[in-house]
Amino acid sequence: MAVILEGYIRVPYEELETIKNKLNEHIEHTLNEDGCLEFDVTQDDSDECIFHVFEKFLDNDAFNLHQARTKISDWGAVSKNVERFYSKRCEE
Repeated sequence: MAVILEGYIRVPYEELETIKNKLNEHIEHTLNEDGCLEFDVTQDDSDECIFHVFEKFLDNDAFNLHQARTKISDWGAVSKNVERFYSKRCEE
């Protein structure tokens, strides 16, 4: 059963450039993970500090491995002050 995480992150303005500089690397690493079906992060058109997030993983194991990798990655370090607003669901 696929796992979908959807929502947005709010980046502190003073960290915006750092986040933007590391984001493509984070996306690339995630898309190369086993079990990653889709991973999309887009900056909001009206609020530059908001990024919309859509993640889809093959199953809960793949999702959990992604979460564990992210926590110990460069992205995990630079995004520690980012506010996250997500909902998680499963899909057949």
